[in-house]
Amino acid sequence: MGKLCSKPLFVLPFSFQTKCSCSFFTATVTPRDPFIALCTQGRLREAFSAHFSLISSDPPLLSHLLKACVERRSIPVVQQLHSIIITGSWSKLKFVSNHLVNAYVKLGLLETALKVFDKMPERNVMSHNIIIGGYIQNSELGAAMEVFNEMGQRNSATWNAVITGMIKFEFNEEGLKLFEKMHADGFLADAYTLGSVLRGCAGLKDLIMGKQVHGYAISSGLEFDLVVGSSMAHMYMRCGSLSEGERVIQSMPFRNIVAFNTLIAGRVQNGCATGALDLYYMMKMAGLRPDKITFVSVISSCSDLSTLGQGQQIHAEVVKAGAISVAAVISSLISMYSRCGCLDDALKIFEERGRVEDDHVLWSSMIAAYGFHGKGKEAIELINKMELYGLEVNEVTLLSLLYSCSHCGLKDEGLEFFDLMVKKYGLEPQAKHYTCIVDLLGRAGRLDEAERLIRSMPVERDAITWKTLLSACKIHKNADMAKRIADEIIKIDPRDSASYVLLSNTQASAKRWGDVSEVRRKMRDGMVKKEPGISWFELKNQVHHFVMGDKSHPQSEEIDAYLSDLTVEIRSRGYVPDVGASLHDMDLEENEYNLVHHSEKLAVAFALMNTPDGVPIRIMKNLRVCDDCHVAMKYISVVRNREIIVRDSSRFHHFKNGDCSCGDYW
Repeated sequence: MGKLCSKPLFVLPFSFQTKCSCSFFTATVTPRDPFIALCTQGRLREAFSAHFSLISSDPPLLSHLLKACVERRSIPVVQQLHSIIITGSWSKLKFVSNHLVNAYVKLGLLETALKVFDKMPERNVMSHNIIIGGYIQNSELGAAMEVFNEMGQRNSATWNAVITGMIKFEFNEEGLKLFEKMHADGFLADAYTLGSVLRGCAGLKDLIMGKQVHGYAISSGLEFDLVVGSSMAHMYMRCGSLSEGERVIQSMPFRNIVAFNTLIAGRVQNGCATGALDLYYMMKMAGLRPDKITFVSVISSCSDLSTLGQGQQIHAEVVKAGAISVAAVISSLISMYSRCGCLDDALKIFEERGRVEDDHVLWSSMIAAYGFHGKGKEAIELINKMELYGLEVNEVTLLSLLYSCSHCGLKDEGLEFFDLMVKKYGLEPQAKHYTCIVDLLGRAGRLDEAERLIRSMPVERDAITWKTLLSACKIHKNADMAKRIADEIIKIDPRDSASYVLLSNTQASAKRWGDVSEVRRKMRDGMVKKEPGISWFELKNQVHHFVMGDKSHPQSEEIDAYLSDLTVEIRSRGYVPDVGASLHDMDLEENEYNLVHHSEKLAVAFALMNTPDGVPIRIMKNLRVCDDCHVAMKYISVVRNREIIVRDSSRFHHFKNGDCSCGDYW
């Protein structure tokens, strides 16, 4: 039962300590209400001493004292009450024992609760439900299911507890099957359980089942419950039905912070970062205060959009709201500053994290930030510090580290950490870890070894892993392997435009124009559209987008003229346009025109025209920066004496004084 306190918190009359029903204990029985009021106020000693006779004549009143102990997190008082219950022979009362077991469970003393449970002469459904909840609270789902399976009688609370537990630990499929059985057996789900079931549907991205649960919620009259409505909206959005999810929230008679958080997170998950920020400002106008969940979503939106100005404003709001000590918020800020090209600011946030330094998510975020900016050695130093501090190194941490190694040319270090995943950390590599190693080997020119690794992977091969190798084929101009690898990708996803484009680029580099035409024909026949290259630049909290050939920007003519003069200037310094990677067998003049007007060059020209001398320029691009633009940026950084920071689809490039932070390894 655990060691009881030696120093009593309650001093009882001597007569009670020998025999509760003694004849000379004649205190008058007082009304229940004052006793309950004292318990509610947490005045436990006063409640017990003033109303002892009432308790002795009505032992179930001890439940109020036990509840108050749970609220005040007072383990010693519970242990004293436990002694009193035993002395008074009240443990044989199911109601009293159930509340005692529940108090121990809620206070985290599951073993003591189990000992009380085992000694109960009689148990009921409530007794078993409390133990099931205790096991789930302690992450012992298997033990909870054993109790559930052995129960002769169950009620709705039993089903609700096990279904919620299943889905809480991401056994979504099993949880949904239990929900179906619960319904078949005639038990009703409450709002909390329906919310869990809908989250299970979201986890599986099972829209069909989610719609069935939606119908169940309507028939149960729970459709407009805030928990159910928010979970339902989350389910639709998680399954890609953003408009359906928003419709659910809009139909709710009342929207609270949870509803807004669901909407904002749904827009972020569905790639609508701008819309998420719009909702954030709308929520504030409605008088609702953002919480840590809100901040994580909107900061992620700023990361996706690379809107540094808005990110800084929200950072200030985080500080004002007192959320700066929340690990998830700090991690989002590290990622936001990193993805906006401000590595120093990301590092400052990490170093000022305060008392949450033992959260491995923060360390993983900083390791990923280093990798994104080509600081592989710093990432390795950080993971070594983690181990010195005794912090857990998990799959996410190692994924960030392997990514860092692959983008910094640290081949040997990356392979060593990959080997240590199983040998030292006891972690099984997942597809993403293998992809990092394929990338690492591919960039190092070890293409055959990378292909063998993919074909021998113990996990399912996905298109991303193959695409990583295809990208390496382009870097090393291996046209024959590129065709073979592209076929593997097309088998998995026939409409993946990136694989066709990478293959075309590789064939074009080898001057195989017939093969390039064949790839383009397959794209036309399959109605596969190439993702356009888009670059953007934030100026005074407004984001300006640029696409090659698009003349819709108000300063389009001035940008073209400025870019033409700039090209002449950098050519005089030695820049030569790289026309060898063109997708078409065009004439030289047409090739050069297209190269000059790539989206990142348009964005840089606009930035140079509209910002003061000496101010760093931060350009974002949705695709990998091309070889020609990479060379051109080096020259532009010299002739304009500017630091130019370009974020492409895989990493950051810091161009300064004619050099790039990637060391031409990207």
